[in-house]
Amino acid sequence: MFPTGTPPIIASSQPIPYARVLELLVDDHNLQTLEAVTKALGSETRLEILRFLSAHTCSVLEIAEALNLPPSTANLHISVLEKAGLIETELRPAIRGLQKVCARVYDRIVIQLPADTEREGTTVEVSMPIGAFVDIHVTPTCGLTGELGIIGHLDDPGSFYEPERIQAQLLWFRRGYVEYRFPNRLPPNVVLDDIEVSFEVCSEAPLHHAGWPSDVTVWIGDVEIGTWTSPADFGGERGALTPTWWGIQNSQYGLLKVWKVTNNGTYVDGLQVSKVTLHNLSLKPGDPIPVRIGIKDGASNIGGMNLFGSKFGNYPQDIVLRQHFKRAPR
Repeated sequence: MFPTGTPPIIASSQPIPYARVLELLVDDHNLQTLEAVTKALGSETRLEILRFLSAHTCSVLEIAEALNLPPSTANLHISVLEKAGLIETELRPAIRGLQKVCARVYDRIVIQLPADTEREGTTVEVSMPIGAFVDIHVTPTCGLTGELGIIGHLDDPGSFYEPERIQAQLLWFRRGYVEYRFPNRLPPNVVLDDIEVSFEVCSEAPLHHAGWPSDVTVWIGDVEIGTWTSPADFGGERGALTPTWWGIQNSQYGLLKVWKVTNNGTYVDGLQVSKVTLHNLSLKPGDPIPVRIGIKDGASNIGGMNLFGSKFGNYPQDIVLRQHFKRAPR
């Protein structure tokens, strides 16, 4: 829910600064870098130095004084951070000789864990912006916001038809649904193994609430594939990607959930939630794949939902649909 006194509409198209991101893929080629980075982050003192350098570029002595550290200790920690590539240092003239000036390099670190190499070349993936829905039916509280401000008006379902909706990075409603249509890019002459839908989501309470369950349901086509109960509307601590203008008292981030339909049933994060199988979906080659996400009127927990885009919350992704397949035998 959006508080009073914040921007009522999208302000302008002025760019906002993007976070500097270090992306690390966990494989044999990056183990040395990964070890250096994780070692550097494994110290409370070094984390304090990184936090301090988020707003300052200063000398080792200034860091030591600000954090109440002996200069020799500060210098040792800075050397570890520099070796990991997390800060840069430069020698600059001082009153007496030269001084080492430090600057932080990254704002966020993303570590990509290894993937199943047996599935390389056998996955089709489509990412859909949360504002690219083709059908909606929502009830207040409801609204949409982009990176820069609110889209349309708060608690007005008509705002979901605004042209700017495609820019949405967070949308919320009490009950109802949003529906998307994904292109079916499955190659010919293959056998579908499973289909996944993943997105970041949480409940929708006034402002936020740590104990606010809500039953989030997903449909593929006209088939209800399963329901997961969100435990809370998460707020009070800023999401990693949530813009600073969005009040900390509002919904900040969700949980990344993965619905998977297989030949044996449907699972959410590996736990079976229904007996719906791929056969029940009746997907046809070339036809779009409708995906609906919502809160049913008859749900046990009608606690609304917040749906997060790639620039809000904790996960830099939109709604992702993956189809895993294998080549059909000849």
